[in-house]
Amino acid sequence: MDTLTITRPDDWHLHLRDDAALVAVLPDTARRFARAIVMPNLRPPVSTTALAAEYRGRILAAHAATPGLPPFEPLMVLYLTDNTAPDEIDRACDSGFVHAVKLYPAGATTNSDSGVTDVMRCDAALARMAERGLPLLIHGEVTDGDVDVFDREAVFIERVLRPLLARHPSLRVVFEHITTKDAAEFVAAAGDNIAATVTAHHLLMNRNALFAGGVRPHHYCLPVLKREVHRAALVEAVTSGNRRFFLGTDSAPHAKGAKETACGCAGCYTSHAGIELYAEAFDAAGALDRLEAFASFNGPDWYGLPRNASQITLRRLDWTVKASQPFADGEVLVPLRAGERVAWQLG
Repeated sequence: MDTLTITRPDDWHLHLRDDAALVAVLPDTARRFARAIVMPNLRPPVSTTALAAEYRGRILAAHAATPGLPPFEPLMVLYLTDNTAPDEIDRACDSGFVHAVKLYPAGATTNSDSGVTDVMRCDAALARMAERGLPLLIHGEVTDGDVDVFDREAVFIERVLRPLLARHPSLRVVFEHITTKDAAEFVAAAGDNIAATVTAHHLLMNRNALFAGGVRPHHYCLPVLKREVHRAALVEAVTSGNRRFFLGTDSAPHAKGAKETACGCAGCYTSHAGIELYAEAFDAAGALDRLEAFASFNGPDWYGLPRNASQITLRRLDWTVKASQPFADGEVLVPLRAGERVAWQLG
């Protein structure tokens, strides 16, 4: 199979940043994806429906700033805090443009300082979300200093996620950017209200990629890459046909200098090849026939949204990723596979 035409996919986990950075990176996503769940971890965080409306307006303006892009719809998310009130959940549900609420454990990743310190402090808001059917998107890692960084996702399942679902069994949850066999098995065994997103970089790389030829800061992300047994389990999950696993790039742009420094930022920028890298992963698994369901059907079906009507075509044709691309304030960002080859091409 040298060409593959599929329904235009959606990205169910995306970082777009803001202002000049937003204008710089949005075209990469819009060329590939019709919609995207947009992460709310700005400074300050997008913690209210009013702030989400303002951010949505800036995204639409950034889209309009690049002529010739296909239509694109941002799906907004609120940032859960210890003080999120049930009334705010009602405003989000009634808005028509807020599609979820994001739980960042405080200190877990980029701009998570305002995140949740204890999920019990959010219990009233979570109860209202369960009542109204508004999904909770979870960065599933504990942040305790006594837990090994490679074990934080598995420990989160036992310490936080299982008790949370025991209290709110009808809560709709997306376990985002899962990285472990533990998480894949948990989701596969769960009910229809539990889903997961999986990134292309976690399907294509294990933790050896962090140290191939030296420290590779552009392979550093959170949750961090794991052992090969976990990568293989993720590939098995996304190619299994289970409709509760779907595409979420977690593409996270950072300036080159913020990555290549003594204490570099976490995040891989993948929007420049946001669907092509998934095609590589599914091709390697002999499962190209299952890419469309994972990329284009499972997400909208779970969120209760219509599938897209348009299509994209991918060609099996090697191309070289640019060494860098413009970002904000005169800086550049380094995309994943910079200077290296990608086996599939859009268009």
